[in-house]
Amino acid sequence: MTSAHRLDGIPPTIFTTMSALAVQTGAVNLGQGFPDGDGPASLLAAADQALHGGANQYAPGPGVPVLRQAIARHQQRHYGVDLDPDTQVVVTTGCTEGIAASLLGLVNDGDEVVVLEPYYDSYTAMIQIAGGVRRPVTLRAPDFRPDVDELRAAVGPRTRFVLLNSPHNPTGTVLTRDELQAVADVAIEHDLVVITDEVYEHLTFDHEHVPISTLPGMFERTLTLSSAGKSYSVTGWKVGWATGPAHLVSALLAAKQWLTFTSGAPLQPAVAHALDHEPAWPRTLARDLQARRDLLCDGLAALGLDVRRPEGTYFALTDISALGWKDGMEFCLALPERAGVVAIPTQPFHDSDAGDQVVRWAFCKEASVIEEALRRLGSVDLRR
Repeated sequence: MTSAHRLDGIPPTIFTTMSALAVQTGAVNLGQGFPDGDGPASLLAAADQALHGGANQYAPGPGVPVLRQAIARHQQRHYGVDLDPDTQVVVTTGCTEGIAASLLGLVNDGDEVVVLEPYYDSYTAMIQIAGGVRRPVTLRAPDFRPDVDELRAAVGPRTRFVLLNSPHNPTGTVLTRDELQAVADVAIEHDLVVITDEVYEHLTFDHEHVPISTLPGMFERTLTLSSAGKSYSVTGWKVGWATGPAHLVSALLAAKQWLTFTSGAPLQPAVAHALDHEPAWPRTLARDLQARRDLLCDGLAALGLDVRRPEGTYFALTDISALGWKDGMEFCLALPERAGVVAIPTQPFHDSDAGDQVVRWAFCKEASVIEEALRRLGSVDLRR
C-alpha cells in the first residue's frame, strides 16, 4: 500500500471547515478548542528572554535537555513516575505530532489499534496512514463510559495497541481508576502496547486524573503523550512530549526525525520554566474553566438542550435529537447563519452512528463570549 493510497478517504478536518464558517459569518466560535487568554506572564517572559538570548537555531531532536529534565520532574512530582530524561523523554511538536510519530514508529501494516470512539480526528487519519486498522470501543450517550465487555470483544489476534484518551475529547469523560484497570488487564493479558493521550491531564473538574502508566505492570508497555498547550493556554506553541520506556520513546523519535525533526527552540526553555516554576497554574486554570463550563452548560440547558456536563477538557456535548434536524452536521452548518454561533458536530469523530445527534461546544472562552453565544442562541428558534 503506497502512502498516496493511505491518504484516500481522509477528509479535511472539521475544525478547519467550521472555523472558516465562523470567520465568513462573524459568528461566535465555540467550535475549535483554543482559549481566548494566554498563559502565565512568567512563561511568556521566559520565551521572550530565550528569543533575545540566541535560542533560535535547531534544538536537539529529542528536545533541549532543560525541558526534558523539567518534564521528568513534572512526571515525578505529579504522579511519582521516575524517568531518565536522556532516554525516556522526547519533546514533540505538540501532542498531535506525538500521536503521529508514535503510530508511524510502532504500527505495522495490518496491526489493529483499539481506540475509544468518538476519537480526536488525528487518530483515524494517522492509524490509516500507518497502515493500521482501528477497532473502536464506543462511548455512548448519555454517560459516555467504556463498556468492559466491548473492550474485550474489540481485541483480536492482530491487535497490538490501545490508543487511549483520558480526559477524553470530545466527551469530557475522565476514566476512573477501575476503568483504567480494566484497560490495563486487557493490555497485560494480550501483551498490548498502550499509547495514551493525556493533554487535558490537569484540566479536570472534581475528578482525579490517573495516568495508566502508574498502574501495576503498565509502565513498560505505555507511551504517554501530553503538551503544554492545554495546561498553560499556549495552544499555538505546539510544544508537547512523550514519556515512557526507552524502547517505545526511541521508536517515536525514529519517526519524529522525519516529521518536524525538532520543535521550537526558544519555546522549549520557556515551557521548562513553566513546568518548574508555575506548577499550580494549570489547577487555577481548571477552576476557572469549571466556572465557564457551568456557565455554558446551565445556559444550554435553559435553552432546552440535553447537556452532558463534562468531567474534564474544554468541551461539553448536547443531544440535539429533539430539535428535528437530520443530524448534528446539518445543525452545525446552519447554525452560523441562523444564530451567529459555531459548534462542532461529533459525527466526524465516529465510525458508528452514535454521534449523529451530538454536538460539541467549547467553553475555553471568556465568560463574555460564552454569554454572547448564549444570547444569540436564545434569540432564535433552534428547531429545524
